Amino acid sequence: MDVTEVLLPGVGLRYEFTSRRGERVGVVARRTGDFELVVYGAEDPDEGRSVLQLDSEEADAVAEILGAPRIAERFADLTKEVPGLVAGQVEVRPGSTYDGRPLGATRARSRTGASVVAVVRGEEVIASPTPRDVLAGGDVLVVIGTHEGIAGVEQIIRG
Repeated sequence: MDVTEVLLPGVGLRYEFTSRRGERVGVVARRTGDFELVVYGAEDPDEGRSVLQLDSEEADAVAEILGAPRIAERFADLTKEVPGLVAGQVEVRPGSTYDGRPLGATRARSRTGASVVAVVRGEEVIASPTPRDVLAGGDVLVVIGTHEGIAGVEQIIRG
């Protein structure tokens, strides 16, 4: 799907695409951090009808809801494309050595060669976590690497 980006001077950016049903949809990302979902009518392609307005926190919530399943799909697709690369999940158990500590404290990538590419915390997904992101009991780490690398991450997290 092609998404076009249009600069709106003084306002922000508008991202547009055409849905499978032929509807032109736009998302206006305002400089203020707010977002607006717009649908354009077939009769006048320049006239957009505002469907939804979101503040940055609401937009983040919608992105997480819509993005979480897609992130898992993309990682699964990635592992199909690269022989020897697999995706795995490792749970941080409450009371674990790393419960309440930053991801970087595990040194998982340098010790195993496997990468933690996301942290799933309840309904929230932290994609591309940084070494400073603090882990919590109940988190599920999405790990990409070899079978041995993922097992190594699991061993590190479980102690």
